[in-house]
Amino acid sequence: MAKYMDVHHGMKGVTAEQVKAAHEADLAIEKDEGVHFERAWADPESGTVYCLSEAPSAEAVQRIHERTGHKADEVHPVPIIV
Repeated sequence: MAKYMDVHHGMKGVTAEQVKAAHEADLAIEKDEGVHFERAWADPESGTVYCLSEAPSAEAVQRIHERTGHKADEVHPVPIIV
């Protein structure tokens, strides 16, 4: 499976608790699409949240995020990790 980094904008002021809750919601249903969300990061000042996942496709990542109520603005393949 491939790695993906998705980006969520417009989340200015997001808290660690909110990011954790969103990540846990994704984890609860990720297997439905064969996705595994590995980690999430957030910058409350800019309102940007990033999620790293392993998935069969970018569309599978987006479907999970849509179902949990936080559609990604961007989903990028990450072909190289060092």
